Amino acid sequence: MKAIHEVCEATGLTPRTLHHYDAIGLLKPTAVTEAGYRLYDDAALGRLQNILLFRELEFPLKDIKTILNDPNFDQQEALGQQVKLLELRIKHLQRLIELAKTTQKGGNDMSFQAFDSTEIDQYAKEVKERWGGTAAYAESREKLKDKTKEEVDAMGGELMDIFVRLGRLQGQEADSPEVQALITELQAFISAHYYHCTDEILAGLGEMYVADERMRTNIDRSGGEGTAAFAARAIQEHIKK
Repeated sequence: MKAIHEVCEATGLTPRTLHHYDAIGLLKPTAVTEAGYRLYDDAALGRLQNILLFRELEFPLKDIKTILNDPNFDQQEALGQQVKLLELRIKHLQRLIELAKTTQKGGNDMSFQAFDSTEIDQYAKEVKERWGGTAAYAESREKLKDKTKEEVDAMGGELMDIFVRLGRLQGQEADSPEVQALITELQAFISAHYYHCTDEILAGLGEMYVADERMRTNIDRSGGEGTAAFAARAIQEHIKK
């Protein structure tokens, strides 16, 4: 068992933060002494490790709580991801150190490659996609496990066809019946082929269509420039209704 001050020393967190985690049900102490001191066992500390991993990935606390309470959550997988993320950051820091040393010695390396964090960003994105909806991920994996690569590619093509048709409607209002019919089709297609696409999940996808550069590029390549942003607006209108 570790006392709260020991946990704070080990993690850099403050007692106030741990009290807040307790208050919202994110991390309960294993026991509380008669004097009111919180104590944490190995299981609680393991959960705290996972909380800190997802905080590093900028997950909101309410989402972290949902993920950790999901019966499909795999702690060993998450810890492995934490290790890899830290290794990538060490590798990134080592490149920056080498660049700084070269410059300090009078070198004139004008390459900015050492500042490139693409590898870290891409891995963080993959971890977010893995845990951003644990139940949805598990459902998607189950639906796709027996499909061939050709079948999966064909499904992706059908999905992109919806965006092709959305792109052709960019001259219309996002809440027009024709546009909204395609958003309904999009939601139904995702539910049928990947995972149950609730309005909440659909709203999150709409945000990703704009925020995720790779996703935005693929959608705009299919439907034409601006299709991803148009789809996001149309999804917002769909959710309002």
